[in-house]
Amino acid sequence: MYKVAVIGDSASVSGFASLGLSIFCETEPSRVSGLIRQLAENDFAVIYVTEPVAYTVSDTIDKYKKSQTPSIVLIPAIRGNTGEGMRKLHETVEKAVGTDILKN
Repeated sequence: MYKVAVIGDSASVSGFASLGLSIFCETEPSRVSGLIRQLAENDFAVIYVTEPVAYTVSDTIDKYKKSQTPSIVLIPAIRGNTGEGMRKLHETVEKAVGTDILKN
């Protein structure tokens, strides 16, 4: 069975534990890169990464863009966003559902 993970700062990711997702409170780039590789090798189909953290490990994330799994999805964090995470989230939802149901 595939699993779902969330990586980012504690304030941004801790709430996802109540949804049954595996959370990883990590922001240090080399550790995040290693964590992504480890999760990819251990049946994690989706890895959500907060936008500020994703920015620091973009090379690692790029390696998985053409892979079927894991799907690495940028999500907004509590602080330090540029809007890229929300844009990517809208794109992902639109691709999956056929329309942007998150639109205001």
